[in-house]
Amino acid sequence: MTLTRSRTLWLRTEPLHAVIYFEEHCRDLGRALGLKGFWMGYFAARTAPMGPVESGPATAALGVFAPGMVERALPSAWQYVSPGRIVEERAAYTARALRALVPGIDDQAIALCPPLTAMVDDAPSLARPLFTANRDVSERTDPVQRLWQLVTCVREFRGDAHVAALADHGLDACEALVLAAATGRVDPDTIRHDRGWSEQDWAHAVDRLRGRGLVDGDGHITERGRTERELIEDDTDRLSARLLRPLAARDADTLLASLERPVRHILAANVVPFPNPIGLPQPTG
Repeated sequence: MTLTRSRTLWLRTEPLHAVIYFEEHCRDLGRALGLKGFWMGYFAARTAPMGPVESGPATAALGVFAPGMVERALPSAWQYVSPGRIVEERAAYTARALRALVPGIDDQAIALCPPLTAMVDDAPSLARPLFTANRDVSERTDPVQRLWQLVTCVREFRGDAHVAALADHGLDACEALVLAAATGRVDPDTIRHDRGWSEQDWAHAVDRLRGRGLVDGDGHITERGRTERELIEDDTDRLSARLLRPLAARDADTLLASLERPVRHILAANVVPFPNPIGLPQPTG
């Protein structure tokens, strides 16, 4: 499978997964369950498949959040709601949102789930904590809930791969965000705040990257830094391409084409903002 298919798979699954973060009612999931604010709900919902996880393992798995930000949410969230209930509620909330956004999503889900299941079932679990945890809770009788859970597995498989690629390139969490922001992929002020890093943390990370020649004296990306960032994305694509192994090329292309239909409706409804903190690029054409 080509790396182009791997990148396309991300572009055609991330918007489906992202309704949990951006759709109006899904954003209120945490508060509806008695959690304190959006971010406690985010961390609880994102890590719930892992069980009542502590902040340290959660921070390591999530990859780019400041430890203190995670510590404010976990493990205290589990005093208010169990991980099992969050898993069930997030599936129900996202299915409700997808049915409102995408006409005919039930029929599309029935067609999409078999190839996605083949990919997810065949994928290795080693060193992929968020993917494995989500796969363990992916059995759903509701086809739209199952579709969302499967694309979440695909999404977290790539996320685990991306964290591994960042570490392999010698970047810590804050440095990874600084380098991404320097390329224009994400807004620096927004991503720094949303991931819990202080201005001092950010400045120190800029200094470390400057010492490696990845940014210049003004914190702008250098040619070396741009190449490094492209290599990280290529490595992420390469590791994520493992998902496509069970499908013949024709079947993979059919899946990618079929995923485009629901994604088109989600993007047309302006559910996902651009720019956004998940780095999803503005679609063209």
